[in-house]
Amino acid sequence: MLTIGDFASLGRVSVRMLRHYDSIGLLPPAAVDPHSGYRYYTAAQLGRLNRVIALKELGLTLAQVRAILDEAVDLVELRGMLRLRRAQLAAQVAADTARLSSVEARLHMIETEGRMTSQDVVLKQVPSIRVAELSAVARSYEPADIGPVLTPLYPELFRRLEAAGVNPAGPAVAWYDQAVDGDGVVVHAGVGIEGSRQAVGGITVVELPAITAATTIHHGPMDTADRSLQVLARWIEENDWRTDGYARELYVEYWPEEADKGVTELQLPVRRA
Repeated sequence: MLTIGDFASLGRVSVRMLRHYDSIGLLPPAAVDPHSGYRYYTAAQLGRLNRVIALKELGLTLAQVRAILDEAVDLVELRGMLRLRRAQLAAQVAADTARLSSVEARLHMIETEGRMTSQDVVLKQVPSIRVAELSAVARSYEPADIGPVLTPLYPELFRRLEAAGVNPAGPAVAWYDQAVDGDGVVVHAGVGIEGSRQAVGGITVVELPAITAATTIHHGPMDTADRSLQVLARWIEENDWRTDGYARELYVEYWPEEADKGVTELQLPVRRA
């Protein structure tokens, strides 16, 4: 048999924890020396200890763990519970990562306030363009919600265009609309094409209308575009214009794997106040 110290080491827990588990009847030792009071365990008890730790990691109380183990949870059930918890934790990590990215972007925007001025803004007429596009709905206009929805659309768009034998004409463009039911934002990923096609291999073809836009060049990843939009907002206010929808994003030079080197023209539709 194993001493409590050896059993603790093999189970990667503390001796204090084992004593507590014994006191509440969760994992009593296999034997106790009647003279010294030393606790002894068997190697087979490591299986129960592993289940105790695993169930604790699921967020259960020790009382709940004891109740479950006393009902003899089998390996298949335990594996299923752990896989569910793993999925929950992965989702939580992804959400926390997205929030961290958003906070960092906001912090960077605050730190760079004043470095870009309204002199970086150009008012121009953006001509209409025929584009092939795919769309999806994002929860909000926040970068953390837009990016995961928009980014996968482009590989699929170009795959379909290639299958249809259609060559893109010009850089990619993204634009946004409020969802019809008001819940979320419709995200459009498009690229210019030549000719008057109405449909291409299951891809929608639309005519993006000409607009009057306040434009600026954004350098870097799109999750930091808020600082450039802030510059556009300042220019619009200073020059008595009003926004007329979401900004279009013309990807002059942009690759997701090299987002830090991205060059994007932000085109914010405007009208006279």
